Amino acid sequence: MENTSTPQPQNVNQTVQQPLPNATAVLVLGILSIAVCWCYGLFGITMGIIALVLSGKAKTLYNENPEQYTQASYKNMNAGRICAIIGTILSSIYLAVILIYVLIVGAAIGTLFTQFPWESF
Repeated sequence: MENTSTPQPQNVNQTVQQPLPNATAVLVLGILSIAVCWCYGLFGITMGIIALVLSGKAKTLYNENPEQYTQASYKNMNAGRICAIIGTILSSIYLAVILIYVLIVGAAIGTLFTQFPWESF
């Protein structure tokens, strides 16, 4: 007689790993926060903060149950978090430079207008 039984799985309790939720979104937003940090800083700060919030939630989920999520998605989330931090810092610096520039130029223009002989017109 032949053995026609089907082979049984070796490890029945093995769980199927899934990617972290929003890991790709964190990576994309982190990269975009660096790419658009030169747009007066506002878009970069916004995208960076959103990416940091999403990565915080994803990191909490991963720390609660690390065997449920793939290592690749965790690495993507970490890379996105680092990019978001860099993008937020660059955007903040650029926004501060723009604000200082506007204040200096505004003060210089204000001084020019007050010294102009308006009474002669």
